[in-house]
Amino acid sequence: MKDLALSVSKSKKKLSIIAATLTVIMLVAGLLIYQGTKKSITLVADGEKKIVKTHAKTVGELLKEFEITLGEHDHLTPTEETELTENMEVSWKPARQITLTVDGEQKEYWTIADTVAEFFESKNITIKEQDKLNVALDTEIEKDLEIVLDVAFQVVVNDGGEEKELWSTSTTVGDFLVQQGIELNELDRIEPAVDKTLDANMKINIVRVEKVTDVVEEPIEFGVVTQKDNSLQSGKEKVIQEGKEGRVKKTYEVVIENGEEVSKTLVSEEVLEDAQDKVVAVGTKKVEPVSRGEETGKEFYVEATAYTASCNGCSGKTATGFDLRANPDAKVIAVDPSVIPLGTKIWVEGYGYAVAADTGGSIKGHKIDVFFPSKSEAYSWGRKKVKIKILK
Repeated sequence: MKDLALSVSKSKKKLSIIAATLTVIMLVAGLLIYQGTKKSITLVADGEKKIVKTHAKTVGELLKEFEITLGEHDHLTPTEETELTENMEVSWKPARQITLTVDGEQKEYWTIADTVAEFFESKNITIKEQDKLNVALDTEIEKDLEIVLDVAFQVVVNDGGEEKELWSTSTTVGDFLVQQGIELNELDRIEPAVDKTLDANMKINIVRVEKVTDVVEEPIEFGVVTQKDNSLQSGKEKVIQEGKEGRVKKTYEVVIENGEEVSKTLVSEEVLEDAQDKVVAVGTKKVEPVSRGEETGKEFYVEATAYTASCNGCSGKTATGFDLRANPDAKVIAVDPSVIPLGTKIWVEGYGYAVAADTGGSIKGHKIDVFFPSKSEAYSWGRKKVKIKILK
């Protein structure tokens, strides 16, 4: 009886083991069958590529299975409604929000670009070599990335007379000068001013100014002093002392703009050597004029120049002692006494009635020198041929 019970117990255990084994086999077979019915899909998620097995029927179900939330600006290929097929490739690329500031104007963008360069290409934005970016073009796009672009423009610069075109991303003229390494000296002038806003195609004019000191030596003209000499015949002259030029050192302040002199101001002068006057004795001895009566009413042509009493070194007194400075309106001419005796009254074409009361070293023969109170009138007269008439 005891052996029979032991035999029955062993049989039950054997049946239990067999049942458990069959259950495991069925579960494994079912699992194999379940797995065998899955589709093989290539999933590219945010640049990471992997092969997955799925029972999902559509692309949308596949995303949910892998807990991928599709954003509004994300890129998905193919669409969510597309039915999955064996060996299909599904690509999902999440969009990232970035900020782009162009010349101070800020705007937000969603992009699936991997780098800054790809982002600009997607927006058809061309970046010039001269443009200024706060990040490199190969910078990877990350969420909340801030990109600042200053677009370069051309500016015409005339620097000291040399004109050239330069690229700039500066906001003011002063910033532009710093960016280009252009330095201004203390006296230089610039237009427009450094605080002015810089615009495209603006022309900047820089006047280079410098002050230099110029020291020169100049001659001092000697004066002519006349002395009356009653031992000499009237109209005759004799040099008692030769004149000698002096020397003066003059210091000038010269202003130069763009390499050209624009002003020259005398700052100081120093006499190095005084001038020595020329002393001339003028005869006052009276003699009877020869054939005076025959010259009365006589007309002839002479070469006429002009002079003034305000020249450097001039005494203002004529050979006959007449003071021209005290009598600026006097009508006096200088003559060659051998042709026209001193004291003769004469009519001069273009000048009027005058008295022959002076002589001159260069007045020889048929030449006269007419007196004017100012240099401008004397210069205006110039040198000309005129008719004269001896009155008496």
